[in-house]
Amino acid sequence: MWVHPEEVLQAGALWITERANPYFILQKRKGHGDGRRGLAGLLVGTLDVVLDSSARVAPYRILYQTPDSLINWIIAHGCSRKEITEHWEWLEQNLLQTLSIFENENDITTFVKGKVQVPFSVCVYIYMSHLVGCVLCLEWMRGGVCGISQVFVMVFVTSNHGCQQCILTVWTLKRMTFAWEITRVAEHVFSVFLNINETFKLMEQLANIAMRQLLDNKGFEQDRSLDNLLNLVSPRDLDARAKSERYRALFRLPKDEKLDGHTGCTLWTPFNKMHILGQMFVSTNYICFTSKEETLCSLIIPLREVTIVEKADSSNFLPSPLSISTKNRMTFLFANLKDRDFLVQRISDFLQQTTSKIYFETFFLSLTHARFINCQYFFSPQAKEFLKEQVWKNHFTEYGQGVCMYRTEKTKDLVLKGIPENMRGELWLLFSGAINEMATHPGYYEDLVEKSMGKYNLATEEIERDLHRSLPEHPAFQNEMGIAALRRVLTAYAFRNPNIGYCQAMNIVTSVLLLYAKEEEAFWLLVALCERMLPDYYNTRVVGALVDQGVFEELAREYVPELYDCMQDLGVISTISLSWFLTLFLSVMPFESAVVVVDCFFYEGIKVIFQLALSVLHANIHQLLGAKDDGEAMTVLGRYLDSVTNKDSTLPPIPHLHSLLTDGGDPHPEVDIFKLVRSSYEKFGSIRADVIEQMRFKQRLRVIQTIEDTTKRNVVRTIVTETAFSIDELEELYVLFKAEHLTSCYWGGTGGSNPTERHDPSLPYLEQYRIDLEQFRGLFSLLFPWAPVNGAHADPLALRFFRLLDHNGDSLMNFREFITGLSVLCHGDLTEKLKLLYKMHVMPGKCVLKKLHTPDYRHYLRLWNQGTKNKLDNMKDLPKLNQSQFIELCKTLYNMFSEDAQEQELYHATATVTSLLLEMGEVGKLFCHSKDQEEQDQDDPEEAKTSGPARDAGTNTSIDKDWAITFEQFLASVLTEQALVLYFEKPVEVAARITNAKNVRKVGCSLLSASDYEISLSG
Repeated sequence: MWVHPEEVLQAGALWITERANPYFILQKRKGHGDGRRGLAGLLVGTLDVVLDSSARVAPYRILYQTPDSLINWIIAHGCSRKEITEHWEWLEQNLLQTLSIFENENDITTFVKGKVQVPFSVCVYIYMSHLVGCVLCLEWMRGGVCGISQVFVMVFVTSNHGCQQCILTVWTLKRMTFAWEITRVAEHVFSVFLNINETFKLMEQLANIAMRQLLDNKGFEQDRSLDNLLNLVSPRDLDARAKSERYRALFRLPKDEKLDGHTGCTLWTPFNKMHILGQMFVSTNYICFTSKEETLCSLIIPLREVTIVEKADSSNFLPSPLSISTKNRMTFLFANLKDRDFLVQRISDFLQQTTSKIYFETFFLSLTHARFINCQYFFSPQAKEFLKEQVWKNHFTEYGQGVCMYRTEKTKDLVLKGIPENMRGELWLLFSGAINEMATHPGYYEDLVEKSMGKYNLATEEIERDLHRSLPEHPAFQNEMGIAALRRVLTAYAFRNPNIGYCQAMNIVTSVLLLYAKEEEAFWLLVALCERMLPDYYNTRVVGALVDQGVFEELAREYVPELYDCMQDLGVISTISLSWFLTLFLSVMPFESAVVVVDCFFYEGIKVIFQLALSVLHANIHQLLGAKDDGEAMTVLGRYLDSVTNKDSTLPPIPHLHSLLTDGGDPHPEVDIFKLVRSSYEKFGSIRADVIEQMRFKQRLRVIQTIEDTTKRNVVRTIVTETAFSIDELEELYVLFKAEHLTSCYWGGTGGSNPTERHDPSLPYLEQYRIDLEQFRGLFSLLFPWAPVNGAHADPLALRFFRLLDHNGDSLMNFREFITGLSVLCHGDLTEKLKLLYKMHVMPGKCVLKKLHTPDYRHYLRLWNQGTKNKLDNMKDLPKLNQSQFIELCKTLYNMFSEDAQEQELYHATATVTSLLLEMGEVGKLFCHSKDQEEQDQDDPEEAKTSGPARDAGTNTSIDKDWAITFEQFLASVLTEQALVLYFEKPVEVAARITNAKNVRKVGCSLLSASDYEISLSG
C-alpha cells in the first residue's frame, strides 16, 4: 500500500534490491522468501518474528531515490510480492514518463512526495460547469487503498437558492473510467501531487463565487467576467477577481471597479514630512495607496478629481517621482514607481475621455446648509460640540478634506470620539464610499423617483405599512414631509434593486440616514449599506445576517469561551445577533448613542459591530452565567443597552421605544458610549476584516444549505397529507427532482433551459423548482413503474404523462404535480391507475409547449388557490375515446409489460381486452352514430385536428371517426382479465426505484431490472 514519505538514510542495510530504475527501487527484506537465507538473513528473520506486530516491517518496499543525494524516501510497502509488483508496474507505466519532463530535481521530489502526503479533504457545495483546470492527484479510499485521479476543477454560477453540492471528479484506475459526485453526506479525501495550496485556494475561490451568486438570485449585479458561461475561466481570471474584491473592500469602491495592477512606491505625507513606503493600486477610475504599516496612512484619488499629472526629475534621493494634483488643490507626490510612464499615460487618457463629462466639482457643501429634516430639531451647538467641530476642521486643514483626504490613525481616533452632528452625513458619505457612486451617477436618483411614482407592487405595499413605524418617537417623522422623504428613498431603492426590494429594518436605518443626509445622499448611503457593507442582509431571508450570526458565534467561542456554552444552551446568540446587526444597534440602544455606533461602522465596517457585541456580552458575563432562561438573559442585555448614554449629544431627549423589556428592578448604571466603543477596540480590536471574510465564506456554505433543507422540509410538510409516500421518501424524491432540474439545465438539457425561468425563491415552496419535458423524461424512465425499457417507446408515454400532470399549462411541472402522478402509479388503486391511463390518451396526441412568461405574484397566488382545491373527476364526465386514441392506448399497454415476469400472460390478456373493446365500439355506432363526436369537435377543434386521420396516417389509414368507447367500458373490460387486474393492483416499492435513480446519477448506469422494483404479492 502507499504510505506517507519517510526518509531512509541507508537504503541497502538489511534489504536486497530486486528492481531499480533512475527514480525508484524495489527491495525485499533479507530473510524473507528465500530458501538460502545465510547468517544475515536468519538474524533479520528471527528479529522480525520476535518483535511484536506493531514493530514488524513489511517484507517489500519501494523507495524513491534522488540522483544527486544519498537520501531516499520510502513511498510504498507490501506484504506480498504480488501487491508490491502492482505498485511498481503502476509507477513504471504512469510516472516515469511524467518525471522525465521535469527540469529541476527539487520539482521531481516535490511531485513524487506530494502524491502521498497528508491528504486534505474537500467538501465544496457547488454545481460546476466551468472547466478551470485539471489536477493530478490520488484519491484515498477505504482500507488505505488509493487510486490515481484527475480532479477536473470547474465552477458553475447559478441563480437559485441552494443547490445539490458536488465536485465532479473523474479518475482512471486499471484502465476503467468512473464518474463520481461528492455530496455533503460523503467526504472524499484527495492527496494532491503538486501545488496543493494553489489547488485548495482555487477550489475555495470557486465555491465562494458560486455561493455569492446563489445569494444574488436574479443576477442584479452580475459579474461581467463570468457572464458568458461558454468561455473558459482560468485560474488567473479567478485570482484577478479575488484581488479586485479585496481592493474594493479595502477602499470602499463601487462594485464594478476592477483592479488593473499594483506596485510598490513611496508617498510624501506633508502632515509628518515623511516618505511612507506602501503599495499603489490602479484601477479603471481610481488610484489608491495604503502604507505597508497598515494603519499609518491610506489614500483614495478618483481620476475624475485629477487635474494635473506630471513627472518630476529623478534623483538618487527621489527616483521616478510622480506628482498628481486634484481639484481641491491638493498635490500628491509618489516616488520609486517602476511603471511611471504607463501610469502617466493611463491618467492622461482618462482625462481626455472625460473632459466633456460633468462631475461634481466639489461635493462637500458649506456646513451652513443643514439637512432639511433635522435642521429644526437640533439645539444650538454647545461648547463641547463646538470644540469637536473645530478639531475636525483643523484635521481637514492638515490632512485634507473630501474624498482625497489622508486617512490616518488620527482620523480613526476622531471618529471614535464622535463625529459632530452637522458633519455626520458628509463624513458618512465619505467613509462609506457612497460619495463616489453619487458623483458618478448624477441625476440617477431623480430618474428613479420619477419612474417609481404611482407604481405599486408587493415592495411598495410593505413600505407603506412600515412608514409610520420608522422612528415614530422622533419629531422629524411625525409629519408628512419626513414620511414622504422616507417613502421616496425606500421606493427608489426597491425599483433599483428588485432582488432585494424592501426588507424590514431598512425603514429604521433609512430614517436615521435621512436625519443627517439629504434625500439623494441617504439613497446612496442605503445603496452602500445594502450592496457592499452589509451584503445579503436585506432580502426576504436575511441571509447575510444569518451568515454573520454564524460568524458571531465563532467569535464568541474564541473570545468569550466561558460564556459561549451558556449562551448556546439558552439560544440567546441567534436572537440578539439579528436585532443588533440588522439595525446597527439602532433598535436596541438609545438613539443618540446608537448613531455613534453608526459613525464607527461607516469608518471600520462590520468588525465594529462584532467588537461591540462581544464587548456587551463580556460586560455582562457574570449576570449571563447566572441566567436561568433566555428571558432572563435578554432582560440583562436589554437593561444594559438601555443604560448606554451619550452625554456629548446635542439632541433633545427622545423616548426610546425599541428597548427590550426589563424586570422592573433598579436601572443599570449609566454606560458611556464612547468608553464602551473604546473598550471594544482594546479588548477585541485584533479582529481583522479579512478574517471575518474567511469566516463568512464558511458560514455562507452552511446557511445556504440550511435554507435549502428548510425549503425541502416545508415542501414535504405541505404535500405529505396529499400522498401515501412517507416523509423520507418525499425528501429523497424532492432531492432527485431538484437535482434533475439543475443538472439538466446546466449540464446539457436539449431545451436550452433558462435558470431564471425555472427557479424563483419568492414563489411558494412547491413552485420554486420546476422541470420541463426533457427533464421530466429523465425522471420518468427512472421512477415511474410504467416507463418502458425501450427508450423509443418511453418518450411518447412520458410526453402524455407530462401533458396530463401540467395542470396550469405553462409547460413546466412543479413538485406537487410530479408527486401527484407518481403517487397514483405507486399507491393508487386499480380504478385510479386506469383512469390516469385513460385520461392520458383522451388528450390530444401532439403537445405544443408554450413559452414561459414570468407572471407577477398575484398570478401565482391564483394558481396556488386553484391547486389546493380537491377536484374529483366523475367517471361519466370523462370524454369518450376515439379509435385513433384507442390504438395509442393499446400500444402503450403492450409496451408497458416488457421484462415483466408475467409478460406472455399480460400480452394475451391485452389482446383479449382489445378485441372486446373493438366490438363494443362497433356496437356503439349503431345507437349514437356520430353525434357525440361532432359535439366534441365543435367544443375542441384543435383536438379534432390532432386526433383525426392525419395524425395517425403512418399507423392506420382507415380511422373510423364514429367509433368510440367510454371509460366505464374500458374499466369493465380490464376487470375481466385477472392478469391485468393483478398487474395494476400490484404495489410498487418506490424505495428501490429511488436507490436506483441515485446510483444512475452516481455511476451512470442502471443497477436494477424492472422486476427488481416490485414486491411479490405473497410478500
